Amino acid sequence: MPSYVTAVVAAITSEREGLQRLELDNGRRAYVLTQLTGPVMAGDRVVVNTTAVDLGLGTGGWDVVHWNLSREHWSQPGAGHVMKLRYTSLQVDTGVEVEQATELGGRPVVACDVHSQLAPVAAAFAEAAPGRRLSYVMTDSAALPLALSDLVADLVGRSLLAETITCGQAFGGQREAVNLHSALVLAAGDAIVVGPGPGVVGTGSRLGFTGVEVATVVDATAKLGGRPIVAVRYSGADERDRHRGRSHHTTTALELASHPALAPAPADGWAGPDVGDVTHMDRSQGEDPEFFRYAAAAGLAAAQLLLS
Repeated sequence: MPSYVTAVVAAITSEREGLQRLELDNGRRAYVLTQLTGPVMAGDRVVVNTTAVDLGLGTGGWDVVHWNLSREHWSQPGAGHVMKLRYTSLQVDTGVEVEQATELGGRPVVACDVHSQLAPVAAAFAEAAPGRRLSYVMTDSAALPLALSDLVADLVGRSLLAETITCGQAFGGQREAVNLHSALVLAAGDAIVVGPGPGVVGTGSRLGFTGVEVATVVDATAKLGGRPIVAVRYSGADERDRHRGRSHHTTTALELASHPALAPAPADGWAGPDVGDVTHMDRSQGEDPEFFRYAAAAGLAAAQLLLS
């Protein structure tokens, strides 16, 4: 069952479109998804969902503001009648764009297993195909609000992603789509990268992990006339046998896909682009270079297919 507390906003520590980060008077940190509940100010009394932090889950130690008790009402007109987070107390009328295209025309599509692969994919693509545009489709298999991703905000700010599209129940992209298939054909980029937001789930079983959707992305891409590429999840530092070397996540997804896909490995001696302070499982590029090299190889492959 979820857990809630009431607290007072002590300070707003940062904000950008769709997101505020706060310090509360109880010493805890929280964030506000302003598209759902509106912005807050210092001194406001808020209801906060503490469940994930109480359970020690991977939210980075942040609670979530559920409602602002310092206002009687709040309303912000949405973009249309299509709802996301449907049939919950936070359902929001995001609207969606109606696709006009029906196929991908041979465009390369990179399928990512985890959110942190996005940085090396985008950086390698930009380095190998300067001036070409990369669209990001965020699925609804992990975090639903795109605004939560510091990584996406950084990549958009550096023009490494030309646009963001959120599909399914995910929301907050520059464009909204009903599902993966419509998101793919909505994308305006020369190439597309698809993957979950932050906060993926894995149970340790063969099928119980977020990244199993890579198989769906491969098949959707192939059926729509695109060229699927899988960003191989690979680690030289992970202590878990199932993720050391090529992860079972990649192996399983490729086995489940009904269509073939490229699953490129990096060339010997190629370090891939520098991704700065991006981490995977709290490991930096220097601490787990193979993870970043293999993801970057997918971005490079997309650029090479595009330019061939």
